Amino acid sequence: MSKTYFVVGTGKSGIAATELLLRMGETPILYDGNADADLDKVRAEHPEFKDVEMQKGEISEELLQRIDVVVLSPGVPTDIPMVEDFKTRNLPIWGEVELAYQMGKGQVVGITGTNGKTTTTALTGEIMKEHFNHVFVVGNIGIPYTTIADQTEEDSVSVAEISSFMLETIEEFHPHVSAILNITPDHLNRHHTMENYIKAKENITCNQTEDDVVVLNYEDEVLRKFGEVAVPKVIYFSSRQRLEDGLYYEDGAIYWSKNGEAEEVIKTSELNILGLHNFENVMAAVAMGASMGVSMEEIREALRTFQAVEHRIEYVCEKRGIRFYNDSKGTNPDAAIKGIQAMDRRTCLIGGGYDKQNTYDEWIESFDGKVKKLVLIGQTREDIAACCDKHDFHDYCFAETLEEAIDLCYEAAESGEAILLSPACASWGMFPNYEERGRIFKEYVRNLKEA
Repeated sequence: MSKTYFVVGTGKSGIAATELLLRMGETPILYDGNADADLDKVRAEHPEFKDVEMQKGEISEELLQRIDVVVLSPGVPTDIPMVEDFKTRNLPIWGEVELAYQMGKGQVVGITGTNGKTTTTALTGEIMKEHFNHVFVVGNIGIPYTTIADQTEEDSVSVAEISSFMLETIEEFHPHVSAILNITPDHLNRHHTMENYIKAKENITCNQTEDDVVVLNYEDEVLRKFGEVAVPKVIYFSSRQRLEDGLYYEDGAIYWSKNGEAEEVIKTSELNILGLHNFENVMAAVAMGASMGVSMEEIREALRTFQAVEHRIEYVCEKRGIRFYNDSKGTNPDAAIKGIQAMDRRTCLIGGGYDKQNTYDEWIESFDGKVKKLVLIGQTREDIAACCDKHDFHDYCFAETLEEAIDLCYEAAESGEAILLSPACASWGMFPNYEERGRIFKEYVRNLKEA
């Protein structure tokens, strides 16, 4: 007998969840908390929803009595009054990941962390494809896990990028292999405290057993301590020191040491992705691949052919001897620091955007003679400017649009230098998402005149 699922949110995740429930023969009710939401438009855009009940605004007691399971979109906070009411009624509250897991089959590899998730997920997916016939790469990477859950079979492997928001709403989600790449302050406007944010990330292992594996960054103090109490087997990686057991980077190569005996995995000159942070992503992906039974030769083949992920330190083009890089996915200071570190030349930098209540001191300290000029856009520009002044960095100016910021950088940059979009902030307020911000950046710079 089908259950009634109350799907909260009419965005990408909510739509995908509703579609999955229909395909599985369940009964979804699609809900938008905005009393002015245009549900007729949603129905018109999705003809398959013609018989789906849709609700908005206030939720009646009669409706509440019909709900078996609540499905929350990732953007819906779990501490708002509506969700608190669901909890008091003991209604199961699932997110996108939990719903997909419950409806799907096969093995799951789950990847989280503040930064590096998308690259690591994409690379891990390529590694799995060298060995397994049915591999799905899903989650926060842009393809909702729910879009493919009903296509999975017992021999499938789903590689899922999972955000902290998604990890707030899991019950039975059980990855055979998981990874937490790093934890630095982010989304504190949602989680309120760093402790809550850390707890959400660590939640990826909550259903893992001693037969499972978690891959952790040894250089992250929080994760190193977590590894001491984690239930699954721990594989560490480090970009700063040799490890007796685990993967590490040293002198242009990645090694895997077991009981002090190190084997070279690959020389970093064989990789197509830049920066020490990407070598960390590679180590995590190697550990996950091997833990799933992929041979080292299969892993090396995937590593050698893997290309950079769009919007993550993505080379765009060269004009007048100036190289343009799109790092629109650098949506917090730590990610943006990695973008600067990956540049091998003086750089004109575009930063600023939506305020996620981050601090910018370490980002500005990382400029360290490499950033020639900083052009600031968006809601955070005044705060970042004040932080620049505090650190005696005064080569900054404001722009009203991304296009104006590009023009100002192009005027300031010289041959042999770089222009980098790595905002250290979310895109909201100026753009619907970081992908659109990156797309506009690439389109505009490709049309710049050489003269």
